[in-house]
Amino acid sequence: MSHSLAKDPSISKSNRYRNFILLSSSVCIIYLLVSVFLVGVSKVSPANSFVDNGINAPTKLAHIVFGIASSEKLWPTRKDYVNIWWKHPEIRGCVFLDSLPPQDNDTSSTSFPPTCISEDTSGFRYTFRKGFRSAIRVARVVSETVKLNHSDVRWYVFGDDDTVFFPENLVKTLSKYDHELWYYIGSNSEIYEQNRIFGFEMAYGGAGFAISYSLANVLAKVFDSCIQRYPHLYGSDSRVSSCLAELGVGVTREPGFHQVDIRGDMFGLLTSHPLSPLVSLHHLEYMDPIFPNMTTVASIEHLFKAATIDSQRIVQKTVCYDRWYSWTISVAWGYAVEVYENHIFLPDTLPVQTTFKQWKKGSILSATYNFNIRQPHPDICRRPAIFFLDRISSSEDRSTSHYKQVHVNCSYDMASPRKLEVIKVFSHKLHLTDKQLRAPRRQCCDILPSSGNKVMEIEVRECKEDELIHIHP
Repeated sequence: MSHSLAKDPSISKSNRYRNFILLSSSVCIIYLLVSVFLVGVSKVSPANSFVDNGINAPTKLAHIVFGIASSEKLWPTRKDYVNIWWKHPEIRGCVFLDSLPPQDNDTSSTSFPPTCISEDTSGFRYTFRKGFRSAIRVARVVSETVKLNHSDVRWYVFGDDDTVFFPENLVKTLSKYDHELWYYIGSNSEIYEQNRIFGFEMAYGGAGFAISYSLANVLAKVFDSCIQRYPHLYGSDSRVSSCLAELGVGVTREPGFHQVDIRGDMFGLLTSHPLSPLVSLHHLEYMDPIFPNMTTVASIEHLFKAATIDSQRIVQKTVCYDRWYSWTISVAWGYAVEVYENHIFLPDTLPVQTTFKQWKKGSILSATYNFNIRQPHPDICRRPAIFFLDRISSSEDRSTSHYKQVHVNCSYDMASPRKLEVIKVFSHKLHLTDKQLRAPRRQCCDILPSSGNKVMEIEVRECKEDELIHIHP
């Protein structure tokens, strides 16, 4: 019976028609489902902003706008610091002055970096005794920078005219964060007492701080009404942090921002830099030049020669051990190498050497720091031999940095590191991934065979998975 039905032309035609209807219905259902899905995606992430404007693209220097606070009196001398790092053509922003210096009164001339005149702040009260009401003008650099109305902004970054930024490292640091969320990123003072007085939950303005564009836009709208409530505060950064606190936002700390509330020799601070890209240095006028026989500006420019070649590796600390002489070698890449004439456990090399003086004289809290410290040996001849960066060269993705010894009038024998004259350090350019930024690890180094007894050669490299940096028996 089934055989006879299969041969019936009317039955065959009916089956074909039914299959056609089922196929057409399935296609329509799939089309509707895909359409609903695409509409939902477009509502969550509009195609125009998500794709065309490249929101998912990596953060670049062009996505940052700087607001730098200065004054007519200070700008003629401080601009040398800004000019060190404001060399990238893609840097945007303004240096805010209370009025133009006499030599800049010609408004038709183009200045680099560009300067802006701050708005009048005479209507705001300032009641902090022996303070400077310019703190109000400097605080309003935040809202006035937002008012510049730059396009395609992800971050606003603020600092002083004596703040030196390392732009590539700043970009790398900010790339860890979602610029569409409310972020206030910076660091505290190095001194416990400063933080106790002015606040641990404040990003210090001299070190510089970053505010995501979404937060900055809201802050700019309410800022003037907010700072009216804080005439009793001392500084500009206190006003910014207070208004952000009213918006419910606290500081996200990044150790690469440096307030540098110390005086004198910064050597100990730089040679024990944390495992984080160096983002900024402040208060350079209160510091000795970081390289011998140079001016302060020239010494920072010298550091930038290394930073230009391998920005993310600059002053990163690497420690290795010489088995033959039982030496300990500490490399702060691009800056200095220390060679100790004995073996020192790695944890004992990490605390900051107090080569500097305290910021203010006073109680013991004035010399209490927010990091572990160690005192240099009182006998200068018992201290490590120090080699400062002399020159650096690079080829493709590999660099060779040369460090020359600063000779001290000390007697020594052939087993002493003071016999060395030059140290060469070989390394590949450091490209930190997002995972390495979030979970940093110190790199390793090897002592290489050298051609003579006055030269030491070192190779810096990534540590193997289970490799330890330790004293070898």
